[in-house]
Amino acid sequence: MNKVKVSTEKGNSRILSLLAQLEKINSESALQDVDNARYVTSKLLHLAQTQERTKKDITAKGSTGVEVILSTLENTRDLQTILNILNILHELVSVGGGRRCGILVSKGGSQILLQLLFNASKDSPPNEEVMVQLHSILAKIGPKDKKFGVKARINGALGITLSLVKQNLQNFKLILPCLQLLRVYSSNAVNAVSLGKNGVVELMFKIIGPFNRKNTSLIKVSLDTLAALLKSKTNARRSVDRGYLPVLLTIYIDWHRHDARHRHMLIRKGILNCIKNITGIKLGRKAFVDAEGMKVLYNTSQDCLSVRTLDPLVNISSLIMRKCFPKNRLPIPTIKSVYHFQLPVIPTSGPVAQLYNLAPEVDDVVDESDDADDTEVETDNENEDEEKDENKKNDDIETDINKLKPVHDLGRLIEELEVYKQFFPELTEDFQAYNLSAKSNTTVSRSDKRAGPIIVPTAGEELSSERSVIKAIVKENDTPKSHRILPNVYQGAGQDHQLPTHIDLQNNEESKNSVNSRYSKQNGHTSTQCLNNEIAKSLDGMSLHCNNASDNVKCWNSGCVSGIENKPSFLTLGEACSKTCQQLSGCGKSLFVSSFGQPPSWQQVGTQLGQLCCSGIDTDAEDESSLSSSEEPGFPELLEPGVLQPLHDPDLYVEIVKKTKSVPEYSEVAYPDYFGHIPPPFKEPLIERPYGVQRTKIFQDIERLIHANDIIDKIVYDLDFLSYPVSEDGETLRFNSQFESGNLRKAIQIRKFEYDLILNSDINSNHHHQWFYFEVSGMRNAVSYRFNIINCEKSNSQFNYGMHPIMYSVQEAMLGRPQWIRTGADICYYKNHFSRSSIAAGGLKGKSYYTLTFTMTFPHKDDVCYFAYHYPYTYSTLQMHIQKLEALHDPQQIYFRQDSICETLGGNPCPVLTITSIPESKCWEHLYQFRNRPYIFLTSRVHPGESNSSWVMKGTLEFLMSNNLTAQSLRDSYIFKIVPMLNPDGVINGSHRCSLSGEDLNRQWLTPNPELHPTIYHTKGLLQYLASIQHTPLVFCDYHGHSRKKNVFMYGCSIKETVWQTDVSASSCDLQEDLGYRTLPKVLNQIAPAFCMSSCSFVVEKSKESTARVVVWREVGVTRSYTMESTYCGCDQGKYKGQQIGTRELEEMGAKFCISLLRLKRLTSVECRLPPSLLDVENDLIDTRCNVTSPTTQVLEEDEPRCLEEIDYSAESSDEQDIDLNETADFDAQFFDPSTQEEQLSDSDVPKRDFFL
Repeated sequence: MNKVKVSTEKGNSRILSLLAQLEKINSESALQDVDNARYVTSKLLHLAQTQERTKKDITAKGSTGVEVILSTLENTRDLQTILNILNILHELVSVGGGRRCGILVSKGGSQILLQLLFNASKDSPPNEEVMVQLHSILAKIGPKDKKFGVKARINGALGITLSLVKQNLQNFKLILPCLQLLRVYSSNAVNAVSLGKNGVVELMFKIIGPFNRKNTSLIKVSLDTLAALLKSKTNARRSVDRGYLPVLLTIYIDWHRHDARHRHMLIRKGILNCIKNITGIKLGRKAFVDAEGMKVLYNTSQDCLSVRTLDPLVNISSLIMRKCFPKNRLPIPTIKSVYHFQLPVIPTSGPVAQLYNLAPEVDDVVDESDDADDTEVETDNENEDEEKDENKKNDDIETDINKLKPVHDLGRLIEELEVYKQFFPELTEDFQAYNLSAKSNTTVSRSDKRAGPIIVPTAGEELSSERSVIKAIVKENDTPKSHRILPNVYQGAGQDHQLPTHIDLQNNEESKNSVNSRYSKQNGHTSTQCLNNEIAKSLDGMSLHCNNASDNVKCWNSGCVSGIENKPSFLTLGEACSKTCQQLSGCGKSLFVSSFGQPPSWQQVGTQLGQLCCSGIDTDAEDESSLSSSEEPGFPELLEPGVLQPLHDPDLYVEIVKKTKSVPEYSEVAYPDYFGHIPPPFKEPLIERPYGVQRTKIFQDIERLIHANDIIDKIVYDLDFLSYPVSEDGETLRFNSQFESGNLRKAIQIRKFEYDLILNSDINSNHHHQWFYFEVSGMRNAVSYRFNIINCEKSNSQFNYGMHPIMYSVQEAMLGRPQWIRTGADICYYKNHFSRSSIAAGGLKGKSYYTLTFTMTFPHKDDVCYFAYHYPYTYSTLQMHIQKLEALHDPQQIYFRQDSICETLGGNPCPVLTITSIPESKCWEHLYQFRNRPYIFLTSRVHPGESNSSWVMKGTLEFLMSNNLTAQSLRDSYIFKIVPMLNPDGVINGSHRCSLSGEDLNRQWLTPNPELHPTIYHTKGLLQYLASIQHTPLVFCDYHGHSRKKNVFMYGCSIKETVWQTDVSASSCDLQEDLGYRTLPKVLNQIAPAFCMSSCSFVVEKSKESTARVVVWREVGVTRSYTMESTYCGCDQGKYKGQQIGTRELEEMGAKFCISLLRLKRLTSVECRLPPSLLDVENDLIDTRCNVTSPTTQVLEEDEPRCLEEIDYSAESSDEQDIDLNETADFDAQFFDPSTQEEQLSDSDVPKRDFFL
């Protein structure tokens, strides 16, 4: 006999004695000492009822009190002893008994109590008190036992409890615990079906009924039991067949009307839960609509909106209505892209092959699977799906050690790789015939294979017969340099001029998201200062080039508004221009300068490239006194040094656009790309949306069905039918997306100030709807417009967690603020009622699209505004920046070379850049050092929609080309081989993820096809060539963007960390691995404010085996092979915590990456021992077992998305935080002076779950 154990603290001797006596009684045969057993158990019951300490001692860790009590219950046959013990157990689990219930289950309490229930049922009649206590205890401990449903079914408990309920409908004391236990039984699907067949559903409807103040507790428990039963599809069908759904609606209306003081909210909630479960099947949804359930719940919800405590009712009603909202067809003829590109080779398998093999008559927008009865809409609480996804993700981690070990297999013959020798002239350059001072600037060739108009839109009112754009006819011959001028924003300098008048803008609460109000706070503008219609009309007169113009360069006035022509003027290339181009008097600093007309000015600003986000020009000739006479505050008053644009040249940009080849053959230039972008001088915080916004938006969508006559449903823009008439009523917005990187397929006016927008899929694909970039014009000011992008595919988005879309206002640009800014109000992202076919959902059935909705109040009337998912960075912008960098660099200091690695499928060159420093001399020692510098290989923009990666790359390029001492040291230390845009075609044509082949290029690195994936094939060839000549890069990094996580972080490759995330038994000593892969992220975590080490992962997944990171690590042998992910949203830690990320911060990240490389050199040099903290992997390993999350974040029961901020191994670009930046002119002082080091970011910031209802 084991000695009884309880807590040994003072005061427990009595309990110890009683339990010892009870155990002694148990050891006697047949418990003959009945009186003693009664006495001991009664004493224990008394102590449990009067002393909380007794309950704690009995269930304390290490105590055997529970085993003794259960053993006594199992062996005794005495009724009083049984009742005493049941009362003791009831006391143990009554208050705060969650842990104690678990202890009872772990000690076998469930089985003992179920067996006692079976034995007690044999008595005729059964003892009521025993049955009440048994059912009460089982109802509490049942949810803690995962096998409780099976145990209850095996022991025949279901029939016993059901029989008691049927026989005692008027005995409320007994029936209440029985119903509670039935609810627990029903959590098991098999039990629920069995109970349904035995008439439990009908039995519940006998108990529940219209409003009644009596027996409300019984009604509530009955409703909860019924809701649990109706989760079974069989029971739900039975309820529909017997007409119970209209009955439930009637009961709900009755309780809603009579419960004026809201005292019975839980009963109303229970009724709604029953309706929700019935509508989980198609038959139930149809019955709900037929019974006018939409109107019933909509009207009752409107009554509840004003009472905050009734939010659960509103939320469940919203879920039911959205679920039952008839699934609509997306209003497009096909889900395939509007644009078609014929591939040279058709893949034999995969999504692209299926797309090409799809019969023309097949309707790919909807299919029969959406109406199948067994196809269920995604569950409202998708935790189950989330668990499945998590398990899938854990299974995705590679466990085969042989596959994890690098193979260093080039996969191609050395002779084949010799073709790439031409891209590495630096390895053989002897500089004997190299004239360092004779390097000429690169200019743009004017020749183009196709002639056509290049159109630049204007901010004026559109003419009745054509868009408010001007056409510059492209000629085959070059325009003389003397005749090239800047964009003449204000034509007619010699004519009558007028200053801007002021229009009062309505400043109400509805315009809280107004861009104008933000500028007025930051820049000293009043809310009434804006351009009027006449000025807007004058913007029609913008010319790109004018023949016979004066040699004087006309500036774009950013300091004042003058030289405005009242009538629009259209100038074309080749047409004589009678207007004189003069320097406008009274202008502030000019924003753009033509490199053709004024090359010396660009040479003068070369030194400014050392500043991050540098964009300055020569402005010494400007007269600052002219600013005082300007009524409109000028740009020079807004900007600090180093924020102008030395790499932007509108004329050069247009010339490059003419040579860029697109599938739609774009002939227009978007204003933001033409004018350029300067980061705003103010912070842009992550703003939580106001309470109830998403619910309000959803109810507005539901009103479309209830009040269908109020919907306009007017098509205002359609790429499928460009000949569709455009409204000129002055009340309708006008849209456009026919320019480089543009994406908007269709716009439909729903209400007067509300528009549904549909995005175009990637070419040769039928999905990937995320990137958008479009133009809006014809708006009113001080009016709230709602925009709904209705065919998003991801189940969650950072738009739910503070991220805003961005907007560019042309009129603001004319006022000296050419800026993309975060904008919009009432932003939310949720599942809508548009159905996705199984073809569109990758074979999955019953899926829905998602809506991104935001409200915008425009500050100016008749403006031209642009909206985008993220800061656009076009292919032509990249080419312009490369040419300006080449023209500005000092050839005596910097070795810069641009080559085209290949032509893309669309016929566009893919540039590869080489950057290093010129050797100090031509002597052998210096040449040897030059040729043996380690390589740093960088790539970017393999996914077109990840424009943030291009801004990071821009920061890297500008820093490397600067005269900063740190940059000089980097060039002296490394040779940088950079492919800044791996997917030019996708960027040009406005795709989000794919190239023209319709495939994700970052999944083609294992076996790239030279015809379908030329940029990947040849970039991999460059890396393979370097490996073949023993010049394997020291670092490879592929820049990406991430749509579902904040901050900037890295993915790397590690065998150990991958194995540690699995159950594979491999000791650390069995795996030999260079731990240097963690050094670079560690350094970045110290010096880059936006970088977050805790979000980094070094796990290798099966699904990523064909990505650049893994292939370069495994095949080429680069230990430090990374993907660097930059958020679209913002930061939740460090210096930029709570701010949205902008181009300034992204460019800063690119520069900080360069600086980390110099740190890497110092830390890994022979003279310098690596600090142990940088390689302490096992102590600093990210606990991905805890942090791993689903790749597709699901929606909670309240229909609010869960915040996905944890590490997501499957999210590496498989989308398959604004910032007061300090002066950074001197990186050496900033990053190498310990006193000015940024504080190390905390890895312990734990994001909170967001609830916004």
